[in-house]
Amino acid sequence: MIAELGLAALWLAAALAVLQLVGGALALRGGTESELAALTRPAAVLQGGLVALSFAMLLWVFAITDLSVKLVAMNSHSAKPLIFKLSGAWGNHEGSMLLWVTVMALAGALIAGIERRLPERTMQATLAAQGFVALGFYAFLLLSSNPFERLPQPAAEGLGLNPLLQDIGLAFHPPTLYIGYVGLSVAFSFAVGALITREVTPAFARAMRPWILGAWVFLTLGLVAGSYWAYYELGWGGYWFWDPVENAALMPWLAATALLHSAGVLASRDALRVWTIMLGVVAFSMSMLGTFLVRSGVLTSVHAFAVDPERGSFILLLLTLYIGGALLLFALRAGAISEGERFSVASREGALVVNNVMLSAILAVVLLGTLYPLLTEAFDVRVSVGPPYFNPVGAIFAFPMLAVMAVGPLLRWRRDSWGRISKELALVAAMLLAGIVLFAVLGEIALLPLLGLAFAVALAVASFLPLKGRRLKRVPIATWGMITAHFGIAVMLFGMASEGAFSQERLAALEEGGTTSVGPWAVRLEAVEPVAGPNWTALAGRLTVRHRDGDPQAIAPQSRNFWAPPQQTTESVLVTRWNGQLYAVMGGSSTDGRWQVRLWWKPFVTLIWYGGLLIALGGVLALVGRVRSDLKHRYISRRITERREERETA
Repeated sequence: MIAELGLAALWLAAALAVLQLVGGALALRGGTESELAALTRPAAVLQGGLVALSFAMLLWVFAITDLSVKLVAMNSHSAKPLIFKLSGAWGNHEGSMLLWVTVMALAGALIAGIERRLPERTMQATLAAQGFVALGFYAFLLLSSNPFERLPQPAAEGLGLNPLLQDIGLAFHPPTLYIGYVGLSVAFSFAVGALITREVTPAFARAMRPWILGAWVFLTLGLVAGSYWAYYELGWGGYWFWDPVENAALMPWLAATALLHSAGVLASRDALRVWTIMLGVVAFSMSMLGTFLVRSGVLTSVHAFAVDPERGSFILLLLTLYIGGALLLFALRAGAISEGERFSVASREGALVVNNVMLSAILAVVLLGTLYPLLTEAFDVRVSVGPPYFNPVGAIFAFPMLAVMAVGPLLRWRRDSWGRISKELALVAAMLLAGIVLFAVLGEIALLPLLGLAFAVALAVASFLPLKGRRLKRVPIATWGMITAHFGIAVMLFGMASEGAFSQERLAALEEGGTTSVGPWAVRLEAVEPVAGPNWTALAGRLTVRHRDGDPQAIAPQSRNFWAPPQQTTESVLVTRWNGQLYAVMGGSSTDGRWQVRLWWKPFVTLIWYGGLLIALGGVLALVGRVRSDLKHRYISRRITERREERETA
């Protein structure tokens, strides 16, 4: 009865989504005092509880390995560790979509329960839009992707989860991305609600901004976790391959970054109204497009869920309905949105507009490179688009964006002059030039890594220039968030450029007792031994590694063979030092009895993920600062209102 309870809760939640949509729509036509309008908020709250119950039931059937449920039989196994049984609940198409809907419903419940800053009419429109989006996903789950479908007869044993996904990193990576995606769906609903009521105001932006910030933080964490998982799990030694599914996660992050800055300007300075609405639509469009690419079967990737064309067509229909409808509404209503306050090019708003244009251009580059192979394949022409396209073409827009990012926070709002910050501009330019000269002297470095290293140094220094002449204790938390995020970008950029400039690779065929070296590391193969795990067997290469004259360390990279389902994987070993990582992978044996060992020395590569964490931390600080500021503003406004009423009463 567990599966039936989960399915019943899902049907009831779908019915409440209909009530939420109809109640919100009637409120817009007949006023917010109607009976159905009064039910819109409670419907959203109850819907969140029911979907949470449904997802809890899915976790339950996976935890107990209920093999009468088709999804469990297809994606789990009784011998798997509990953590991978639970992560199997969302490591498949149906479960991941239920997770998506769960997070969306909980977000809608939170909005309905606590949001009181918007005019009630705009709030009703927002909840109606959120109900409309949720309803499409409910229909998709209930009509074509039922996660609780029973088998005619229970399976004797489950098929198991893809071994590449049986990793602790992948237990947490998808949920973080989904929370980010759903946060963008909330921003989309806010944008649609504001378009419907024509109330694109600073209050609207302040209500939407925490959701954008939260979504952006989780998207950042999801990208960082996914990158590190690919780096250590897939065994090819890289952190980003411009895989189409990687791009499907990157594109919403790029749009969300632009949206975050536009919403901040609208909230604080009542400008960039049209930009904010447009980017709200584009950001969710990218998350919907990513959903289509991953689940339609048009891509072949370790990350993708291969589903039948019928379900892919369903997602394409939702994509067309939501995004096409929102763009049509935008085209009809954009002319009625006033442009807001004016500002000069030499201002902080002007710098943010330039960065938004650059981010949009990078988004277009990634979108084109991701979709182009799919378009050519439709004409029986197969092409591959990878780093030779993405890296140089993206850099054309990325480096100007980094330059503006370095100096933009130094400018004043509304109107400023470049002469006022001439000393700071000279310092940033000097650091950039010094970085180019210094790293060019160190050795033969390709142009893009060289520029990356130099820009990283300049941006790291520029990140802290907004603190110049200020008392640190009086600096707002949100400003510390901006500084931390920008410094994190510099740290990440330095790690990426170092990986491209200084990495060394060695592929060796060693017999037991044989030695080789890579960079400052000496490596000796001591033995190759069999190892058994809960649902796999492996050959482990027992290696001794030594960094220059340091003490030897024992490591054991493995070549694993899973039997549920059958698949071979490589389990790399990383030896981390303050200045980089040794990366070791064990291969197969040759006919002469030697074993393949692949080694990399990657100076400062860990800065990529440390920088990503700093970026996310900056978002958290900004979120805390903004929420704290909004609460303070609301408290002051309430006190002013109370005192006015007291004077009028007296």
